[in-house]
Amino acid sequence: MKLWGGRFTKEENALVNDFNASLRFDRRFYRQDIRGSIAHATMLGKQGILTEDECKLICDGLSKILAELDRGTLAFDEEAEDIHSFIEATLTERIGDAGKKLHTGRSRNDQVALDMKLYVRDEIDETMRRITELLKVIHRLMKEHIDTIMPGFTHLQKAQPVTLAHHLGAYMEMFKRDYSRLADVRARMNYCPLGAGALAGTTYDLDREYTAKLLGFDGPTANSMDSVSDRDYVIEYLDACAIVMMHLSRFCEEYIVWNTNEYRFISVDDSYSTGSSIMPQKKNPDIAELIRGKTGRVYGALTSMLTTMKGLPLAYNKDMQEDKELTFDAIDTVKGCLTLFTNMLATTQFHKDTMEKSTAGGFTNATDAADYLVKHGVPFRDAHGIIGQLVLACEEKGCTLDTLPLYDYQTICPAFGEDIYDAISLKTCVAKRNTIGAPGPDALKREIDGDEAFLKSIGAFVEY
Repeated sequence: MKLWGGRFTKEENALVNDFNASLRFDRRFYRQDIRGSIAHATMLGKQGILTEDECKLICDGLSKILAELDRGTLAFDEEAEDIHSFIEATLTERIGDAGKKLHTGRSRNDQVALDMKLYVRDEIDETMRRITELLKVIHRLMKEHIDTIMPGFTHLQKAQPVTLAHHLGAYMEMFKRDYSRLADVRARMNYCPLGAGALAGTTYDLDREYTAKLLGFDGPTANSMDSVSDRDYVIEYLDACAIVMMHLSRFCEEYIVWNTNEYRFISVDDSYSTGSSIMPQKKNPDIAELIRGKTGRVYGALTSMLTTMKGLPLAYNKDMQEDKELTFDAIDTVKGCLTLFTNMLATTQFHKDTMEKSTAGGFTNATDAADYLVKHGVPFRDAHGIIGQLVLACEEKGCTLDTLPLYDYQTICPAFGEDIYDAISLKTCVAKRNTIGAPGPDALKREIDGDEAFLKSIGAFVEY
């Protein structure tokens, strides 16, 4: 059954019908559609637009349809144009003429806008939940690795000594911002479009505030044309998802590098690795690679939505049906990637000795050697040049700053004393950096405490 057709004298072309229909993908928000319809019918009953008996008949009928769809005992009618017409036709078939009154004071335009908002809101909540699980794993690893020394990098070259906790803390901040970004999107979108009609409201005495309250919104949308003609909340959500994927992809890139034979910083758990069909020795970080690859898929959904909406005049246009398929795919992708990455990270083995050895071999303490000279009265720019000469000397001798003889130090600059070796030890280099956000133990403990406070503020259980 179609929700329109009275003024048409010809049947819709079969190809047009298939091209126009959306049940194959919008069936996924049948729960939201039924929830919205129950709220709408309840409001119509409250306003006296439906009788008490009609309201009860409709709401009970919709509840039964929902239960059957949840159980899988009611099959979708593949001939239905969309989820809205399927549910209304099924209801009318079961309860008679009362079912035909459900659509009073409502258009498919505000109905689909509501369904999409309810669906996106539910998915934002689920995405935030999965980010919370990732944050909890990162927080646990930070607490475990405050003293695990590793090289920090710039340009993929060893730069300065840090700790694994400090490195992980950078991602902690990124994903905390992702969580907050999603919370912002949720707050901004939480206004109910139902009652906006096709574009110009309705002559029925609807109580839009009541409907909004029933559905958990902060209130009704303020303009009926805007209510049915924009999907900026979908775009904002996809944008937030794209940033989540960008952060996951960066983490995966490092994860892949750390897993190489050249680095050996980590070992990926067997349950999150795959092998080669020809090379029996291989153990590949395919999950990390797939997450990195799927990032482009989510970017594509965002770009598609921006392109779809960019030239649409007010109010509703059928182009907006394209808000669903790629959005659904992006949502599924982000949720799957978050869960897989969280579990992969939680089961990863970190090789502390290898990390520390790598740090010692890359002149990562050169900046601290320069700072040593500055504290002994040498201008920083001169100190910078002196340490550069010392690094060159080490490369020629095949040693490190830690093992270079004091004689060589003093030949280049007499300001060096025996205490240079303690000043440039990796533990000293890390331990003395305790400004806010630094890798020193005191600074890290403050950072971890702040992360724990954040997790508690969003209702996360953080005891390990």
